[in-house]
Amino acid sequence: MKISYTILAGFFSILLLFVTTTFINYRQSERINENSEALTRSSTILKHSNRFQRNVLNMVSGLRGYLLTNEPFFIQAYDSAMHENDDILHELSELIPDSSAQGSMLAEISALNTHWSTEFGKPLIEARRSAGGSDSSMAAFNKLYRAKMVTGIEKNINRSLQNKFREFSNYEYASREAQRAGLTASIRNTRRISFFLTVLSIIAGIGIAIFLANYISSGVVKMVHMAESISQGHYKVSMRATGKDELSSLARALNNMAGVLAENISLLKRKNDELDQFAYIVAHDLKAPLRGIDNVVTWIEEDHTTELSPKVTEYLGLIKGRIKRAENLLNGILSYSRVGRELQQRETVDVNQLIEEVRESLPPHSGIQLEVQTVLPVLQTEKLPLLQVFTNLITNAYKYHDKPQGYVKVYFKHLGPTYEFYVEDNGPGIAQEYHRKIFTIFQTLEERDSFESTGVGLAIVKKILDDRKLSIRVQSEPGQGATFIFTWRANE
Repeated sequence: MKISYTILAGFFSILLLFVTTTFINYRQSERINENSEALTRSSTILKHSNRFQRNVLNMVSGLRGYLLTNEPFFIQAYDSAMHENDDILHELSELIPDSSAQGSMLAEISALNTHWSTEFGKPLIEARRSAGGSDSSMAAFNKLYRAKMVTGIEKNINRSLQNKFREFSNYEYASREAQRAGLTASIRNTRRISFFLTVLSIIAGIGIAIFLANYISSGVVKMVHMAESISQGHYKVSMRATGKDELSSLARALNNMAGVLAENISLLKRKNDELDQFAYIVAHDLKAPLRGIDNVVTWIEEDHTTELSPKVTEYLGLIKGRIKRAENLLNGILSYSRVGRELQQRETVDVNQLIEEVRESLPPHSGIQLEVQTVLPVLQTEKLPLLQVFTNLITNAYKYHDKPQGYVKVYFKHLGPTYEFYVEDNGPGIAQEYHRKIFTIFQTLEERDSFESTGVGLAIVKKILDDRKLSIRVQSEPGQGATFIFTWRANE
C-alpha cells in the first residue's frame, strides 16, 4: 500500500473513532435533556398531585363547615378548591398520555372527583341553601345529610380518591427514580465508552505515527547511506525495494541510478585512460619528428653557415622557434591532462619557502622585483598543485610584463578555514572582456607569432582550483596592471 493511502487510512480511522465518541456524547446530551424535561414534567405532576390532595381536604372541610354553620365563607373555600382541582386535572391530562398507566389512574381520579362532587357536594349545598325557608325543607336537608354523610359512603369515596392520588404520586416517584437510575447508568456507560474510544484513538494515532515515522525514517536512512556510498565512489550498491509504496519506488529509482552511474563511471574511467594514453602517445610521437626537424635545421646551420643568406638564417631561426613552441604546447597538453589524476600526499608547506622555489625558476628580467609578504602561512596541504598555481601566476606576470621597471607582489588574507592569496603586478593589464577568456586552454592575449605562449598555464591553474572546489578571479584594467586572487584551504 502506498504511504499516502496508509496515512489517509490511519487519519480516517482516528477520525471515525472521534466521530463515534462525539455521536455518543451527543446522544447522551439528548438523553440528559430529555431526562431534564421529564424531571421538570414529573415535578409539575407531583406539585399538582399535592395541590389536588390538599384541595380535596379543603373541599371536604369547606363542605362540612358550610353544612354545619351555613357560613358563606366555607362555601367560597369549597368553590375555590373545586375550580382549582378542575384546572389541575385538565393540566395533568395534557402532561400524561391517556394510554399510559398514569392516564388510567388519572381517569379514575377524575371520575371519583366528579362522582363525589355530583353525588355529595352539589346536592348537600343546594339542600342547605333551601333549608332556611321552612321546617319541611330543614327536615329534608337533615334527612339528606344523614343519607349522604352519616352513612359513611362519602368518606369511603373521599378515602378512595385520596388513595388513588397517593398511588398516582407513588407511581410518579417510582418512574422518576427509574429514569434517574437509567440516566446514571447511561452516563456511566457513556463515560466508559468515551474513555475507551479516546484511549483507543490516542493509541491508534501514536501507533500509526510511530509506524510511519519508523518506516519512512528507516527508508530515508538507507537511501542516505546509499547516497553516501555513491558519493565515496562505491557505485555498485543497491537496496532492497519490494513494496509498492513511494519509498520503494524511490529506492528502485536509486538502484537504477546507481547502476547507470556504475556503467557511466566505468566508461568514463576507460575513456580517461584512453585519453591519457592518446595524449602520451601523441606527445611522444610528435616530439620525435620535431626533434628530427630541429636536428636537420641545426645541421644546416652548422654545415652551411657561410653559404646561407641572412634571410635564410632568419627563416631557420623562425623554424626553431616554432619547434620550441610546439614542444612547449605538447608538454602543456600533458600537464593539463594529468591535473587531478595523480593523488598527492599532504604535507606541511611553508608558503615562503614555496615562493623561493618559484623565484629560482623565473625567466630573467632585471627590471622586475618579486616582493613577497614577510610572513606567509604554513599549510597542511598538497605541495605540488600549490607550487604549480604560484609558478604559473608569477611566471605569467614576468613573461607578459611590458615595462623596463616593475614589480610582482605576493601577499594573502586569512578568511577563516581558507586563505586568499594575491599575485599582483603593474604590467599591461587585462581588459574586462578577457577576464574569463584567459582561463580557457590555448587562449592568449598576444599574437602567437609575436609572443611564444601556449595558452595552457592559466587553464592548468583553473583546473587545479576547480578540482578542489576553490576559486580564482582577476582584477585588472588595461594599463593598470593585474591582480590574480585565488583561495586555498588551510588544511585539506
